[in-house]
Amino acid sequence: MLIVHTVAELRAAVAAWRKAGEHIGFVPTMGNLHRGHLQLVRSAREKSQRVVVSVFVNPLQFAAGEDFDRYPRTLAQDQEGLRQVNCDLLFAPSVREVYPKGLEGLSRISVPGIADILCGQHRPGHFDGVATVVNILFNLVQPDAAWFGEKDWQQLQIVRRMVSDLRLPIVIVGVPTERDTDGLALSSRNQHLSPSERTLAPVLYQTLLRAAKRLQAAERDYIKIQSDAVRELQRTGFVPQYVEVRTPELDPPTPETREWIVICAAYLGSTRLIDNVKIKLA
Repeated sequence: MLIVHTVAELRAAVAAWRKAGEHIGFVPTMGNLHRGHLQLVRSAREKSQRVVVSVFVNPLQFAAGEDFDRYPRTLAQDQEGLRQVNCDLLFAPSVREVYPKGLEGLSRISVPGIADILCGQHRPGHFDGVATVVNILFNLVQPDAAWFGEKDWQQLQIVRRMVSDLRLPIVIVGVPTERDTDGLALSSRNQHLSPSERTLAPVLYQTLLRAAKRLQAAERDYIKIQSDAVRELQRTGFVPQYVEVRTPELDPPTPETREWIVICAAYLGSTRLIDNVKIKLA
């Protein structure tokens, strides 16, 4: 596996592959890789002749007071994991390499509407930071396809909208959420949970499954389903930011909707967890 830290090194490697006509798959990450990240790489490996993974903790998507400084940096461990799944190139740039002129006055990508709801309502500017860095990485790597986890469903939809709106020649592939045996969605932030919080954390997924079951049973009082889920989480020690029933495109559902996503964000102690469950009637 080639490990590079500069744009020049990255472009030289990718240019050679592209000249050879090889299909390039890309998995952007913030590092501290777990089984879910490695599954993205495996999926890209199945479809691509070359696989590039980036490890970059992006300051642009963290607001003041969020956990940028305590976000785990485990590059040596990440390198070993990527070797095991046959990654071809790891791009691990510095902040200065990605943003050579700094963040002040930086041109930014905004995806109106879809970026301002749900997590975007509680983290203003977060998805502008995500869209901007993903667009920069896409321009640097120039992949044929890119892989993203479905756990952050809103992020996935924002990237898809950005790629469509900007006419980028990149296929966006969503990969189902990887979970622990008790149902908790894998996340780098899970390690911040105390032992007692980790025991309680699977309640988040269980609550979403109960809401999904009500939709499958033809209940269509979306407001009640949402409010019941919020109360359930509150009773068990969570501080929910939202639980909402949406269409997969994140529009409000109608009585005629036959495909939904129940999506949520909630704090457990100081750790913010997100998850979702998709439902589709036959």
